[in-house]
Amino acid sequence: MFETATTILIIFGSVLLFGYWFRYTCLLILSAKTTRDYACEVAAANQMSFLEVHAMLREAGPVDLDQLSASLERDFTLVSNLIQNANGGNAEFRVEDRMLQMNYTSARILFKTVGRFSPAAARHALDEMTTVISHFANAMGERASAGAAA
Repeated sequence: MFETATTILIIFGSVLLFGYWFRYTCLLILSAKTTRDYACEVAAANQMSFLEVHAMLREAGPVDLDQLSASLERDFTLVSNLIQNANGGNAEFRVEDRMLQMNYTSARILFKTVGRFSPAAARHALDEMTTVISHFANAMGERASAGAAA
């Protein structure tokens, strides 16, 4: 009995520590700034709306969160396809990119579940989603500029 309780406690603690590590690592990746931000250019070139969604979320007024979520889903699909098709379709996702994809998915799940009951949590989840998309768009811009310079 004691061994079972100890094992459950260790497993629970390990899962919590892993979740904390994952979240902290994603925040560190997203907070890294590059010398030039290409997100605006990539958004304009590909008719993406994550920058507008980000601005709307910063406003205090009421917004249609479901519509903003749909816009972000479209942008995320587009930027994911751009990354996959970069370099003739041979672009591989790095570990950091996979982690950010999982972070985006967890924010989307948070929006769809908790967001129904808490508009503040829904806004926070959407804000997190815009940050991930912005990071990927910036990475695409860096790859394109590096390819053009080579």
